[in-house]
Amino acid sequence: MPAKGKHRRPKHHPLTRKLALAGTGGAALALPLISATTAGAAQVAAAPTTYSVVSGDSLSKIAAEHAVSGGWQQLYEANRGTVGSDPSVIRPGLKLTLGTEAKTTATAVQAVQAVAKPAKTYTNNLDGWIRESLDVMAQHGIPGSYDGIHRNVMRESSGNPLAINNWDSNAAAGIPSKGLLQVIDPTFRAYHVAGTSQDSYDPVANITAACNYAAARYGSIDNVNGPY
Repeated sequence: MPAKGKHRRPKHHPLTRKLALAGTGGAALALPLISATTAGAAQVAAAPTTYSVVSGDSLSKIAAEHAVSGGWQQLYEANRGTVGSDPSVIRPGLKLTLGTEAKTTATAVQAVQAVAKPAKTYTNNLDGWIRESLDVMAQHGIPGSYDGIHRNVMRESSGNPLAINNWDSNAAAGIPSKGLLQVIDPTFRAYHVAGTSQDSYDPVANITAACNYAAARYGSIDNVNGPY
């Protein structure tokens, strides 16, 4: 990314797909409504929390790891004065405000009911990869539509998750564009979304990271209509 023309000689790469969305495969705990007198529950006043940026961080990574409401976009808006005009560049040592955190304690809770929810599955093809990516994106507040992703995938790789561009300037620099949305490794690492594979050829990881990058640079993958 960017990639022009047809992709030459796709490089085969071992690809292992997990078809159940990360985090939805196990039992989900549902807490019954219990009165404060029964549970002895008390809530401590919310307090602002902060985070110090370290090497390798990105706003999307920090937002995901700390469950920031509104995703990286909200994190950026809350820290625009600190970060500056480019949300893709954050320096180690920056102090970011993550929002507020309410601490809840409870005593004398006798039972918690575990309610098993069936895992959501996806077909192991382009349609399934896009739909799984959209679900991951929704969890992290990353914008994008099925049509926007599909349009860009077909232009960039014709739907081949193992596509690699071995001839352009990125390839000459040793960082060829890879996968469904032709992402170079530095961009994939910077915009990788927690919960997806670390393999840049992985279809869901590739789509989700590319959409995260497109959101930061263009507002949404839907706004991308050519090499990006």
